[in-house]
Amino acid sequence: MPPARAATPSAVARPAPGAPAGHSLRDLRQRRRISQLELSLRVGVSQRHLSCIETGRAQASREMLHALLDALEAPLAERNDTLLAAGYAPAFKQRTLADAEMAPVRDALSRLLEAHDPAPAFVLDDAWNLLQANRGTVAMMQLLGVHPDGLGQGLNLLRAMFAPGGLATALLNADEVCAEVWQRAQREAMLSPALRLIVEELRPQLPRRLTSHAPSASAMPLLLTWLRTPDGGELKFFSAFTTFGAPLDVTAASLRVEHFFPADAATRQRLADTVARLPG
Repeated sequence: MPPARAATPSAVARPAPGAPAGHSLRDLRQRRRISQLELSLRVGVSQRHLSCIETGRAQASREMLHALLDALEAPLAERNDTLLAAGYAPAFKQRTLADAEMAPVRDALSRLLEAHDPAPAFVLDDAWNLLQANRGTVAMMQLLGVHPDGLGQGLNLLRAMFAPGGLATALLNADEVCAEVWQRAQREAMLSPALRLIVEELRPQLPRRLTSHAPSASAMPLLLTWLRTPDGGELKFFSAFTTFGAPLDVTAASLRVEHFFPADAATRQRLADTVARLPG
């Protein structure tokens, strides 16, 4: 029997040129729980053509990729990654907050934080890392017995909430708030690889009741964050978020400001008194 011949380069199977980009699109679509048929209808292409793009049997044009990524509401970073995988230049820059071009962003964030004093407000990125906080946040943490140094760079709010002895221990309605926070984190993790890693890290530590908690009827129109202070007092808040409209930068798109609003006069007064005593 003659010896087997080594495969020649032309005989070796190679991935289709568009496969990596197609796989990224398929992953995004599945994480969004959108069927191929629904996505094809949104964009106006046949389901068969979309299937060929996802498997790499067809190479999508730059315009088609933009249309698909728009329909999937893909984060800017993942849009760049998909375009690069298809051999196209990225569409969006990724600056740091310290860059000169980001001065209007920094100014807007500072104004939002200052305008919300003495109530708490802070800036988070898409992985829930704390980037900036106002004096109202420092006051709230002081009232909860947390040293201001704990608000420094590197604090991840999701970890701080669910860590043993973390912020959740100060909640009087822990089940309701923690369940809502966890459900929101899971939704956002579908579109944030960095947050997805943190969610998977924390998942084994969470009590089962938090992952399956159903909201109950309430007399309030909004869920309250109801906190106990070490002196036996209480703080009550509801929250809202601010994001930038139509961001064209990956970093700017990842930022949001969470505003805590006092839900009663006693909370508002305690914050005002504590902020007035802060140095500087």
